[in-house]
Amino acid sequence: MTETWFWVAFATILVVMLAIDLGIVHRRAHAVSLREAAVWSGVWVALSLVFGLGVWIFLGPTKGLEFYTGYLIEKALSLDNIFVFVLIFSYFRVPQQFQHRVLFWGVLGALVMRGIFISAGVLLLETFDWIFYLFGAFLVYSGFRMARSKPEIQPSQNPFLRLLQRVLPITDAYHGARFFVPNRDEEGGRSGWCATPLLIVLVLVETTDLIFALDSIPAVFAITRDPFIVYTSNMLAVLGLRALYFLLAGVIERFRYLKFGLSAVLVLVGAKMLTENFVHVPVGASLAAIGVILGASVLLSLRRKVVPEARPVGPRLITRGPDAPATVVSLDALSPPSIAAGDGAFAEVAPDAEASLDGAGGRGVPGAVPSLGVPRSDVDERAG
Repeated sequence: MTETWFWVAFATILVVMLAIDLGIVHRRAHAVSLREAAVWSGVWVALSLVFGLGVWIFLGPTKGLEFYTGYLIEKALSLDNIFVFVLIFSYFRVPQQFQHRVLFWGVLGALVMRGIFISAGVLLLETFDWIFYLFGAFLVYSGFRMARSKPEIQPSQNPFLRLLQRVLPITDAYHGARFFVPNRDEEGGRSGWCATPLLIVLVLVETTDLIFALDSIPAVFAITRDPFIVYTSNMLAVLGLRALYFLLAGVIERFRYLKFGLSAVLVLVGAKMLTENFVHVPVGASLAAIGVILGASVLLSLRRKVVPEARPVGPRLITRGPDAPATVVSLDALSPPSIAAGDGAFAEVAPDAEASLDGAGGRGVPGAVPSLGVPRSDVDERAG
């Protein structure tokens, strides 16, 4: 009965916080300041800690430790999402005032996808015991793969985007904060809809979370099989991801060794799952080991001076008015092999670009990469 009430309480918290976030604080698109990001990061972390304390009090110390360990794993792995988000936003030069909108809808999609994954995982574990060891082997493999991998932005190679292109044409510019704009024929009549590049960015964000969920959810199953603990720790970590992105996006490259710390955590958790029947590791010991590994990787990163690597930069997507005519572009033009040609195609600055950005709640700077503040001359050198 207590756990039922906890489900109700968590659902209520979820709805209220999302309503405050979208309906009040971020009702109008605007660039999220560092101070605002820090406050909201603190709010989400504090809310998670208080919720974990409630789990500890009402469901017992073991469940409380399981929640905190699962939350720490999810929060740490979400930092790897931020690396990729920075690449995506800088590649597509997403204006700052639209980034929160993308992440908000991305998080809503993540809540649904992760809920489905967790339900499927619980069902599989209850039906087939050997799936537990398969999860463990997959985590060990993912850990080694993460240490060697390097994220790339290849829109034309994304199967979800290729499917989207078959259904909807894609415009060559942002149209305010819209994901869709009407497609008009030569006579000015409406003939269907077009997807804007902002929708492309959203699909890439969702795809990124889908890939990372395949690692993070099995990792929490190594700590507990309680669906309530797995789901709540996942959701609270994901809900704080947007604020954490705006807080760390400018300095995330300093955490050079964090990726190796995360890969070590995945290998450790996977090994724990594979040896569960032979060696029992208390939850408290797992929490301490994960904290030490992550803390060491962060400290090593901060002690080493890092020269940022040049990021891939895509076409010069500009912002036109929300009701401006839609000009269709091929998905291939957004991918690295076509950047040189694409830059020429997208280089023109629409007369109403600056005005449309002002109307969306922020001052547009057509000559900069919005998420990083990189001058256009800098971008030209990299792209060329």
